Amino acid sequence: MSPAPQADIDEPHAQSKIAVPDSAVLGLLGSSDENLRVAEQLLMADVHVRGNELSLTGAASDVAFAERVFTELLTLVNRGQQLGPDTVRRIITMLSAGTGESPAEVLSLDILSRRGKTIRPKTLNQKRYVDAIDKNTIIFGIGPAGTGKTYLAMAKAVQALQAKQVNRIILTRPAVEAGERLGFLPGTLNEKIDPYLRPLYDALHDMLDPESIPKLMQAGTIEVAPLAYMRGRTLNDAFIILDEAQNTTPEQMKMFLTRLGFGSKIVVTGDISQVDLPNGVRSGLRVVRDILDGVNDVHFAQLNSHDVVRHKLVGDIVDAYERWTEAEEAEQEAPMYQNRHSRRHPMADQVNRNRRR
Repeated sequence: MSPAPQADIDEPHAQSKIAVPDSAVLGLLGSSDENLRVAEQLLMADVHVRGNELSLTGAASDVAFAERVFTELLTLVNRGQQLGPDTVRRIITMLSAGTGESPAEVLSLDILSRRGKTIRPKTLNQKRYVDAIDKNTIIFGIGPAGTGKTYLAMAKAVQALQAKQVNRIILTRPAVEAGERLGFLPGTLNEKIDPYLRPLYDALHDMLDPESIPKLMQAGTIEVAPLAYMRGRTLNDAFIILDEAQNTTPEQMKMFLTRLGFGSKIVVTGDISQVDLPNGVRSGLRVVRDILDGVNDVHFAQLNSHDVVRHKLVGDIVDAYERWTEAEEAEQEAPMYQNRHSRRHPMADQVNRNRRR
């Protein structure tokens, strides 16, 4: 995550005090002061608590930054949100980015609520992704695992269905993963396909009453199917999500996008670093941006390791693999560059012969 910005060494010293209402103290500081400890670790200003008062000391810019952090945290507490150490980290990261957007506003955008659990964006890029889904007809959510690209898209789909903006939800995936071929897997076609679609079912169970899902599927209101089942159809008044799109070919991507009918919305999600297609087969997700660049009502949302909402270590793993991939690609390109420059052009031999004459 991004640390708090550092002040200039010659900056004047400053102090600030923030009064915290009795009702907000526990929510702000966290259980056993866990939120406070994270803030103390990440902020450059010194943070001290006495009763209901926060005291911030340090360089003027460090104190000002810490004030902004605690103001945003208090705003969330006053809105009834439960804070945790991860919330503190995310607010500091967002403010460090210097975009001018309020983290409290980003983290207060409720999409769905069910049984006390609210689904909302947890990072600035996620908020922009959700906003793009509202504003565009075709949206691409591209980023590593754990960034919420599919989960948020499904939450928006359920929201649209409940608001009667669409009549049905269609969830699809290409049935190609980790080198497995359906023909070599045991069981019936449905039994072979089910593991590929299971993550989509799991997300649905988080967002809808599990007892209602079979009824909605039987009525055709929710359809979960492999990508091959989309061919030859025109999908009207539907919210359509293509997941794991990095495993489509350019031809499959074109086929899917042209299923779009009137009153429908398409969200395509994928991670271009996890392509499971056979060697030599291009990923449709990798080339579609060049193809559709400049087309109106199409938006590409990019998420990265800072948007990972799983265990913090997942973000570190994503970063480590990206560095490794970049190093591997650089090593592969180096010999090619050397070979190109070590091979002499045929004209060079002719020039040397002319010189000897």
